[in-house]
Amino acid sequence: MDFRWNDWNIEHVARHGVALEEAEAVIEAASGAYPRRDADGKWLVRGRGRGGRLLQVIYLMDDDGTIDAIHARPLTQKETKRFRRRE
Repeated sequence: MDFRWNDWNIEHVARHGVALEEAEAVIEAASGAYPRRDADGKWLVRGRGRGGRLLQVIYLMDDDGTIDAIHARPLTQKETKRFRRRE
């Protein structure tokens, strides 16, 4: 998978305490109910980043398959409970 990182998305992901490698790992390991596509063409995936932390990542995919992560954050406690029930 090819990821496109720029100053904006690097800073945005870092604001939530997520490393680029963690966000990439969640997208690469997506399975089951994820990724989900919304009406705006954005993709949402939840999963474990490197190190096992549970994260949510939202991204766009270009026609050539390049991924632009636009948001990443740790799951809330409620989201974590729901996610673990489905694992």
